[in-house]
Amino acid sequence: MDIRLTVDGDPVAAALDDSVTAGDFASLLPLTLDLKDFHQAEKIVDLPRRLSTSGAPKGAAPKAGDLGYYAPWGQLVLYYRDVPYADGIVILGHLADDRDTDRLATVSRVTIETVR
Repeated sequence: MDIRLTVDGDPVAAALDDSVTAGDFASLLPLTLDLKDFHQAEKIVDLPRRLSTSGAPKGAAPKAGDLGYYAPWGQLVLYYRDVPYADGIVILGHLADDRDTDRLATVSRVTIETVR
């Protein structure tokens, strides 16, 4: 599923994976979220509710540009740097253009919506 993030007023294309967790996240869209920086590698925010992780792997090693869900805390995570493997991370999708990854490092608010 194609989605669009609005970062500092500009659109950033992304795509969600075909998974139960990504589909559950898509059901929440559109969302406008205030982000916090975490470990100078990712932006995090609590989601309005927990997502289903049925059939999801135990964990992942996210790459810059990945959109993820940290199940233990119920948070959406936008990765602007690679991070090591951790249990509880479910990859939801990825930015369409890796050149947009650096823009995530400075964003404090994002709007995420489906593209029709």
